[in-house]
Amino acid sequence: MAQGRALTPDFFARDTVVVARELLGQYLCRRLPSGEILRWPLTEVEAYDGPEDKACHAHRGKTPRNAVMFGPPGRFYVYLCYGVHWMLNIVTGPEDFPAAVLIRGAGPMSGPGRLTKAMVISKELDAQLVAATSGLWVESADPVAESDIERTPRIGINYAPEPWLSAPYRFVKK
Repeated sequence: MAQGRALTPDFFARDTVVVARELLGQYLCRRLPSGEILRWPLTEVEAYDGPEDKACHAHRGKTPRNAVMFGPPGRFYVYLCYGVHWMLNIVTGPEDFPAAVLIRGAGPMSGPGRLTKAMVISKELDAQLVAATSGLWVESADPVAESDIERTPRIGINYAPEPWLSAPYRFVKK
């Protein structure tokens, strides 16, 4: 992968857990309203892998809120959590298989709500293409070595039964 190239929908049209792991170290880029461009390496992500995954928003079927997850890969799924924080996800896998990767941390920001606030991300990006034309995109970087990755269960999904509760779908760059 050439360094600094924008990732295309093909990158996201693969297995969700593989995409999540490979997103670590890639650069999340945001053009702010001022014109400034933030370019932060991704440091923490979580995979939500389709209708069988009881922690995934799509496990109960298609709704107006999660409909973008059923569409083509390489689009943003942005939703409001607890009426306070915007959550940024990228749709993965084949069309009609609802899966996405939650972006939990990048650059100096840890926590998905803090990240979206710092990058001025809100509902307007929902269903937009992961591309510079949307003002938010991901650029390639050198791969992160396995020894530099911690893999753990996801955070904040205590409602999900096993095996989903303990599935090691969270990836953190050490």
